[in-house]
Amino acid sequence: MPSPSSSTDPTSGAAGRRPRVAVVGASGYAGGETLRLLSGHPGVEVATVAAHSSAGRRLSEVAPHIDLGHDPVLQETTVESLRGHDVVVLALPHGESGRIAAALRADDPEVLVLDLGADHRLESAVDWADYYRTEHAGTWTYGMPELPLADGTRQREHLVGAREIAVPGCNATAVTLALAPLVRAGLVDGSRLSAVLPVGYSGAGRSPKQHLLLAEAAGTASPYAVGGTHRHVPEVLQNLRRAGGQDDLRLTFTPVLVPMSRGILAVCNAPVPDGTTTADLLGALQGDYAGEHFVAVLPEGTFPATGEVAGANTIRIGAAVDRRSGQATVVAAIDNLVKGTAGAAIQSLNLALGLTESTGLTRTALAP
Repeated sequence: MPSPSSSTDPTSGAAGRRPRVAVVGASGYAGGETLRLLSGHPGVEVATVAAHSSAGRRLSEVAPHIDLGHDPVLQETTVESLRGHDVVVLALPHGESGRIAAALRADDPEVLVLDLGADHRLESAVDWADYYRTEHAGTWTYGMPELPLADGTRQREHLVGAREIAVPGCNATAVTLALAPLVRAGLVDGSRLSAVLPVGYSGAGRSPKQHLLLAEAAGTASPYAVGGTHRHVPEVLQNLRRAGGQDDLRLTFTPVLVPMSRGILAVCNAPVPDGTTTADLLGALQGDYAGEHFVAVLPEGTFPATGEVAGANTIRIGAAVDRRSGQATVVAAIDNLVKGTAGAAIQSLNLALGLTESTGLTRTALAP
């Protein structure tokens, strides 16, 4: 296909320009990582960078590692500052993106809005009210291209040409992609799913108490959202229902903050029918993810580590059957800031704009 920056590119407009992007929440972890990836993306132009508490400061002050070729002043996060862009990326706390997104879409139905927060992920208003305690903002196209669906298609087909995209949660990405093929194939008991996830501290978000978080992280591991209270639980179950076409799914889900800056290692377990083998699990995973550029199913006896995916838009998955306990164990590793958030946003943006899905992304991890 033509170069994304060429005048014949269908996304570039009559004047041959690249789509203009505004990134909101650029001083946070998710927004900052998205901005970093967009800084090297050949198919778009970062035109505006916005924030809340950091508004009025130069980008070099809050994110000196990002080079856009110029040093913009971070704008206030307002509808007015975001109008006139082709793409708007919202990296805001839950409950804050719905109003801005609705106003932008009302002004310009052609603007592509990607919500990195949770506001538009859930289909059920009841689930939203149960876990978030606010008014449901509606449901957007879900930004997980590799998600296998019960009808044999993939979620990416729904992302082509989309203009409202809900980017998945990072924990939800790891658990969903680890379990969806096995639920689809009937290889695990979907009513007894469990997942424990060691998560890097960037998964907790950036806050004014960041220095305290770093001090607390050293040499300890801390569970949070224990007892089914984590807000990614309904998101994972929604995804697995879409993948497997069944409703009787239950999930025990426990994230654990561990002393690393980024990464998720999702350790998922579920009972399997008698006679199920490791080869059966790997066959289902390989069957659903064959040809997926950013999914690696590992050989039998091999399991991933978070260092293997740091900085990469890749999920690595290993699986085994414990014949003594009758349980499957599936282990998935992702970088929570890349494949878990910003990378998924870029994949979805590419599909929506008609660009090659992998544009601006890499499968290569950072050196240890």
